[in-house]
Amino acid sequence: MQLTILMPCLNEAETLALCINKANAWALHSGIQTEVLIADNGSTDGSQTIAESLGARVIPVAQLGYGSALFHGCMAAKGEWIIMGDSDDSYDFSNLDPFIQKLREGFDLVMGNRFLGGIASGAMPWKNRYIGNPILTWVGRLLFKCPAKDFHCGLRGLRKDAFLRMDLRTTGMEFASEMVIKANLFGMRIAEVPTTLSKDGRSRPPHLRPWRDGWRHLRFMLLFSPRWLFLMPGATLFLISMISYTALLYGPVKLGTVIFDVHTLFFAEAGLVLGFLAATLGIIIRMFGIREGLLQEHSLLEKLRTSPILEMGGVVGILMMLGGLFFGFDALMAWGSANFGSLAPGVLLRTISLSTMLILLGGVTLMISLIMGFLALPTREQRF
Repeated sequence: MQLTILMPCLNEAETLALCINKANAWALHSGIQTEVLIADNGSTDGSQTIAESLGARVIPVAQLGYGSALFHGCMAAKGEWIIMGDSDDSYDFSNLDPFIQKLREGFDLVMGNRFLGGIASGAMPWKNRYIGNPILTWVGRLLFKCPAKDFHCGLRGLRKDAFLRMDLRTTGMEFASEMVIKANLFGMRIAEVPTTLSKDGRSRPPHLRPWRDGWRHLRFMLLFSPRWLFLMPGATLFLISMISYTALLYGPVKLGTVIFDVHTLFFAEAGLVLGFLAATLGIIIRMFGIREGLLQEHSLLEKLRTSPILEMGGVVGILMMLGGLFFGFDALMAWGSANFGSLAPGVLLRTISLSTMLILLGGVTLMISLIMGFLALPTREQRF
């Protein structure tokens, strides 16, 4: 089998029939050996019977979710190539030639671009057309250098072997984003072709909720890029705070007529700890993403994973906390020399700040090392 045309279905019998008929007509005209595959996610309106009567193959998918339906559909596909699209009659299954041409040229993923092909009046809410899609596409191109300019077009083609290499894991609508992101991260060849978007033919309102669903996609893309969400902002905050903290630890700093003193020192301490925590969380999320098959392997993190990270981090964390306790004890002795009475404002605050900062950083380092040690445990790789 050369091509599988895949459609997810959930109580869309009338529009499903229209899509299948268009796909069948195109397949007959193209001469390509094609199967139409319906991934049924629990339809109760007889969609299965109608689809089979039109020559489509139907597979039941018990696990609910847009991503689940597409994933199991792709797994069941017999074709070397797969073209997928919603069965609400919004995408044109009668014009798949541009996708086939790019797949023949060896591209792994071929994305439709609705903005190039044309969007019918009322087919896309203005929030999606002028706010959601442009912003999400811009974020995707910025974070992952993805060439696609319509990041969330539902009509797309891909090679079956490329799909298997992606090892997609999400079960909801994030599946669409994960596919594009992984194709880019794994160095696959991505092309884009114009396609049209029509107003869907369903009688009931669509499940799409622009603000909620847009946020879900944005959140997913940010989590897929822990370097820019956690590591880089955290490292920047840590560096700036460390420079400020070191300068203020030895006394007030005067810039023009402005004097920065111990009050600013405590803000620098807070930024230092938060920056360190954010940067290390970025590493943890990346390690977890690699472990779960969501993110690509990284050579530096692979070396970190195979090193005695728990032991080294534990020793460093404990030494930092002991250093903090040392300075805390020194402050206690200084207070004792004053018979544990009242101290002048500002006295010992720098020592106490240094003590608490080392204790906090040491404690965070110890706990982060424990988490990294857990993530570094060797496990059997699970793939479908």
